[in-house]
Amino acid sequence: MKKKQLKLSTIIILFVCIVVLVSLLITDLLISRTINDNIESNIEEKAKIVSRTVAHSTIVKSGLEGESADRIQEYTQDIQKSAEVLFVVVMDMEGIRQSHPDPDRIGKHFVGGDEKGVLLGKETLSISEGTLGKSVRAFSPVFNDENKQIGAVAVGISLGSVEEALSMSHRNILVGSMIGIIVGIIGAIIIARYIKKILFGLEPITIAKILEERNTMLQSVHEGVVAVNKDTSISLVNKSALKIFNKAGLSSNPIGMPIKEYMPHTRLERVIATGKPELDEEQTINGVSILVNRVPLIVNDEVVGAISTFRDKTEVNQLAEQLTGVKSYAEALRAQSHEFMNKMHVILGLVKMKDYNHLNRYVKELVSLRVDEVSTVTSKVKDPALAGFIMGKLSYAREKNVALTIECHDFIPEPKDPTVTHELITVIGNLLDNSVEATTNSDEKEVLMELFYEDEQFEMVVTDTGEGMADEMLENIFTKGYSSKGEGRGYGLFLVKESLRKLNGTLHLESKVGSGSTMIVQASYKEGKKSD
Repeated sequence: MKKKQLKLSTIIILFVCIVVLVSLLITDLLISRTINDNIESNIEEKAKIVSRTVAHSTIVKSGLEGESADRIQEYTQDIQKSAEVLFVVVMDMEGIRQSHPDPDRIGKHFVGGDEKGVLLGKETLSISEGTLGKSVRAFSPVFNDENKQIGAVAVGISLGSVEEALSMSHRNILVGSMIGIIVGIIGAIIIARYIKKILFGLEPITIAKILEERNTMLQSVHEGVVAVNKDTSISLVNKSALKIFNKAGLSSNPIGMPIKEYMPHTRLERVIATGKPELDEEQTINGVSILVNRVPLIVNDEVVGAISTFRDKTEVNQLAEQLTGVKSYAEALRAQSHEFMNKMHVILGLVKMKDYNHLNRYVKELVSLRVDEVSTVTSKVKDPALAGFIMGKLSYAREKNVALTIECHDFIPEPKDPTVTHELITVIGNLLDNSVEATTNSDEKEVLMELFYEDEQFEMVVTDTGEGMADEMLENIFTKGYSSKGEGRGYGLFLVKESLRKLNGTLHLESKVGSGSTMIVQASYKEGKKSD
């Protein structure tokens, strides 16, 4: 059975009560001992003072020497009442009482056995039990004018007064303890409610569960996550972020470091200052490009930090490249399939008409055209993916009723880096598509693509007979999202520019309205393996 967890408020109340009770118990013990010691000390001092005072009295001295002995009882009774002591007893050198609170006990021997020291001329203190109960006793010797001891005085103070004082002290401490516990409980309730308000009403077990879920989630996501507090110090970094930071040559333990010191070009400080998010921004960290989202962390309408999520742009580009390549391959296959089906329909019609002469001539033309195209491309372009893609574009152009001519002036080997093929597919595909589309309204629908290769440099020239472009369009044509053909367009030439940047390549564009366009591409192209 699952053990039931105590609520935070209950834990705080119990803790406060225990602390208050333990504190008051210790205080009670210490105060009781102190009070007891103080009371006993005061009683002893009081008893000494009274006994000394009576011992120096002329009445007592003359009474012990036989003169007016009856006045001793009257005198000691007055002292007993005024000093508020249990008894004042005067005795002679034989220990015989000359005064006592109970007159019937006068003339009898002093009881207790602790009077022996004072009869030898010493002041003594003791706690003993006599005829009036247990008491603190102070003994003082009585000397005559010749400094001869003639008797002694015993003053007793009941220990009941000590116990009464201690009892009063305990009652006061108990009352204080109850008040302390009540105040502690009220304070604990207030603190518990305040803490729960800060914690959005969550119990500790729930907070622990949320924390574990958050940590698991942060470490499992592929995106890098960095959080900073209001002072722009790094408070959280997940594994994906550390992987990217290590790739950029940064420290692997940034927790607690100022974000500006760790990443000088970060813009998280601006997000904290403005309180506005920044989405899909590109940033470079020591040569590593990342795509970043930055959002402020707001609690109770106050910016208390910021969180940045980011991903290595190389991975994003690879996904985009794969998507672009697959799309281009699919488009080429679709065009080839469509062209093949059209030609099969022509052949089927000629067979049904039994026009075998025209059928024979048509098939020979197809075979000749196909052989010419295949031999032209495959004999010069040794990268199968690139050659297949170009052949697909030939079918695409014929589908659009555009005469696409491919001229390979040099032998083009397979690249050393396979990613070069993906980048060239992006470049060739977008430039040919633009050229074919540019001839849509032209009387002459012709596109010429020339390929060159020399000294690890690839060059391509694409010329079309399209409408051409105005100077204003030439200035903005490579801007992401710019297009004169409506929304959702304008990404092709932007992707061409990005691919050429990765290939350390260039694109030169010449175009005039009504005179078509010429695009010249040059890019680095290292040969992979030598041909036999």
